[in-house]
Amino acid sequence: METQIALAENRFSSTILRMNLDVLYHDNHLLAVNKPAGLLTQPSGTDKDNLEDRAKAFIKEVKNKPGNVFLHAAHRLDRVVSGVVLFACTDKALSRLNADMRAHKFIKIYHAMVSGAPPQSSGSLRHFLTHDDYHAKIANEGDPDAKECLLDYKVLKQSDNKTLLEIRLHTGRYHQIRAQLAAIGCPIDGDEKYGSKIKLAGDAIALHHARLTVIHPVTKDEIVIEAPYPEHWSAAGG
Repeated sequence: METQIALAENRFSSTILRMNLDVLYHDNHLLAVNKPAGLLTQPSGTDKDNLEDRAKAFIKEVKNKPGNVFLHAAHRLDRVVSGVVLFACTDKALSRLNADMRAHKFIKIYHAMVSGAPPQSSGSLRHFLTHDDYHAKIANEGDPDAKECLLDYKVLKQSDNKTLLEIRLHTGRYHQIRAQLAAIGCPIDGDEKYGSKIKLAGDAIALHHARLTVIHPVTKDEIVIEAPYPEHWSAAGG
């Protein structure tokens, strides 16, 4: 029995390496992966590499499935952002995760290395955003299509003109963290679209989905999934 378990673990590990996948959590219902910056979360209608296709190939091999694999992302990350992405492996899991997402039961914690510093060591940011042409813009409350954006932040570390922030999202708007931090004069390192003067290698910005807390859709246990920083964070001071 121990030999069989060891063989299964070795096969699991070798498959992860071959698929170029950093698996953080896996059972019959959920798969959580640490997405590298520069990789799309889902297919874009082209032949570009993406995390979902890698994850499906992983499930297909590990589960030895001959046909199509059911796998859907419960949320997305921008291509330039790294960190936790959670996939549902069954239709039931996806339905329950989507319901929990709508009920704001997901706890999403991001880390961001920014230039400058916020006015206080901790606080909340509230803005209204619109977006077009792949860019979010600060708007006024009541403007057409403007959506409220809320997040909490706290300073984890400061040195020179750099600040490492921890951010908890309360809404999930397009480019929300990137636009809100830029609006207070703290652009994320590498995020030239939102005013950063720093360029990072690998088409990355220093924004990382570090921790995700969810209720398991079947067992109802609370699951905390954490993702280590990517290598490019050393260049950003993380």
